[in-house]
Amino acid sequence: MPFEEKMTWVNLVVTIVVPVWYFITMAGRLDATSAADAAWQKPMLIAFGITIGLTILGAIAVSIVSAASAQVTGRPTDSIDRKDERDKSIGRRGDVVGFWVASAGAIGVLVLTMLESAYFWIASALYLTFVLASLASCIVKLVIYRRGF
Repeated sequence: MPFEEKMTWVNLVVTIVVPVWYFITMAGRLDATSAADAAWQKPMLIAFGITIGLTILGAIAVSIVSAASAQVTGRPTDSIDRKDERDKSIGRRGDVVGFWVASAGAIGVLVLTMLESAYFWIASALYLTFVLASLASCIVKLVIYRRGF
């Protein structure tokens, strides 16, 4: 499995786990208060920080496991994180799909802004847009890695 595919798996897991935590946390807060009064800033910033931290830890873990695997199998360790043309092409295709999902979500965020919705709904919709774009990108990349173009 190429290094880029492993990192896509890390991104997929992080992209699922952290937003689920955020939205569950916020759903609990919305039971007790209105969206206009909900304290959403701190949980969202925590979600961003956890996403960055888990992605970095995942990259470190994947690198360590890949290096150990390369030593066991006798492959040179300098070839672990090399991107070939296929990795670049898969990355571009996944990123394009993610871009289109983000663009569609941005229209929804603009609509919420025009309707003068509470900041909570606008921020959460924007966050959801990023999450869905990342999910779409990761899924497309993994499907292409497994089934080809």
